[in-house]
Amino acid sequence: MQIWTGLGNPGPKYTMQRHNVGFMACDVIADMHDFGPVQKKFSGWVQEGRIGTEKVLLLKPATFMNESGRAVGEALRFYKLGTDALTVFHDELDLAPFKIKVKQGGGHAGHNGLRSIDQHCGPEFRRVRIGIGHPGHKDRVHGHVLGDYAKAERDDLIAMLGAIGAEAEWLAKGDDVRFMNDVALRMQE
Repeated sequence: MQIWTGLGNPGPKYTMQRHNVGFMACDVIADMHDFGPVQKKFSGWVQEGRIGTEKVLLLKPATFMNESGRAVGEALRFYKLGTDALTVFHDELDLAPFKIKVKQGGGHAGHNGLRSIDQHCGPEFRRVRIGIGHPGHKDRVHGHVLGDYAKAERDDLIAMLGAIGAEAEWLAKGDDVRFMNDVALRMQE
């Protein structure tokens, strides 16, 4: 079993914020791969399903971003899994908007959700970094991250989320390079 966690903040006012793109990715994956109904578990919302031959638990922490590690830690402990079974989908300032990079382990670069998971579970988990771009100056980062996607960005957002969902089987199989390549190819169409 794998646990795929999308990072975001709970509540309707956060739904379209760049910081919630991890939640959006989980929702699209669940829809495209016919996951089961949403259940309240592990201080979050979970959906179970299969991607290819792999059983995947999608987890969206119901805590705020800076407490995400609590929900992730609960789920890993319940299933007796290590961080090698964990994939985290999150927004990434240091990537151009709608670019996707996957990496294993690393720091948190000031991302409070990643920092919390590091504290509760350790840093050695797979990250699907979803580019939101940098606003140019550090004083504008907070507003950018917590700002909604602009109407002009919505088509690219939908295309990117669809590409993540369509190519998720490569992630489930552990072929991160193929996942990144195929998502990038879909984004060029």
